[in-house]
Amino acid sequence: MNEIFCIAQGVARALAAHAPVVALETTVVTHGLPHPDGVAAALALEAEVTAAGAVPATIGVLDGLVHVGMDEAQLERLATTPGVAKLNLSNFAGVLASGAAGSTTVAATMFAAHQCGIAVFATGGIGGVHRGASETGDISADLTALARIPVAVVCAGAKAILDLPRTVEMLETLGVPVYGYRTREFPAFYRRESGLPVDLAFDDLALLARAIRMHVELGFGTGTLVANPVPEADAMPLDLYESALRTALAAAATEGVRGRAVTPFLLDRMRAITGGESVRVNLALLRNNAKVAARLAALLAEPLRGA
Repeated sequence: MNEIFCIAQGVARALAAHAPVVALETTVVTHGLPHPDGVAAALALEAEVTAAGAVPATIGVLDGLVHVGMDEAQLERLATTPGVAKLNLSNFAGVLASGAAGSTTVAATMFAAHQCGIAVFATGGIGGVHRGASETGDISADLTALARIPVAVVCAGAKAILDLPRTVEMLETLGVPVYGYRTREFPAFYRRESGLPVDLAFDDLALLARAIRMHVELGFGTGTLVANPVPEADAMPLDLYESALRTALAAAATEGVRGRAVTPFLLDRMRAITGGESVRVNLALLRNNAKVAARLAALLAEPLRGA
């Protein structure tokens, strides 16, 4: 595995010292935002992690290597590579073997982080059960990853374009605990509330870290989901959220969008319909998640540094 994973020096030093490290994905660079906004967002998230006392490890694939910790030049290359692959658990090995470039989804980032000993990952929102999944079978590999990879994922819930009730139900079925940080409801990405309860709510991040540590020590083998809602001041107004979501979903159905194309299509439509408001909210929740993830990573690292 050492021949496949290229760990940046700063990340390697932090891991060796049991210092806090936060994994970050790269789909925001290649599929989430247009260039150069995606690269700027990735650098901003790294800055948030650093400012909160942890080391950022942005993960992506270039030249048959999994880069754990990428510099700006590598991010630029990833962002400007035509047809860059969106990596999940099913195509990860094939893209590596081919030498092609790839950006990591939640599932792929969790895999790479765990392989390198990184316990905390910050993202925007996880994938989940798509609307109409009873007919299409379209369920994100993010849920599979959460069921088998023991990494703590800090997110603003699941993407609002999904079937949130079925996503929450699937997380319970898979044995993935959903811990709310300063919330008792599962967030709806652009909105703080979904009407769906979390498994347990924590107002104290130290107690949340203790619960995550205990979950790992008990050997359940699953990840943990930290539901961290978008800051109240940054949440999308309810009427705009509902109308834009309705319009975007209708467009996807009319145009017959399926599979991996669904999420980028809907996010792009949301951006157009809301006049960029969805992008503003997305960036705000990403930065908030990065900050909380860094603080959580520091708490989880404390016993190891004292050992």
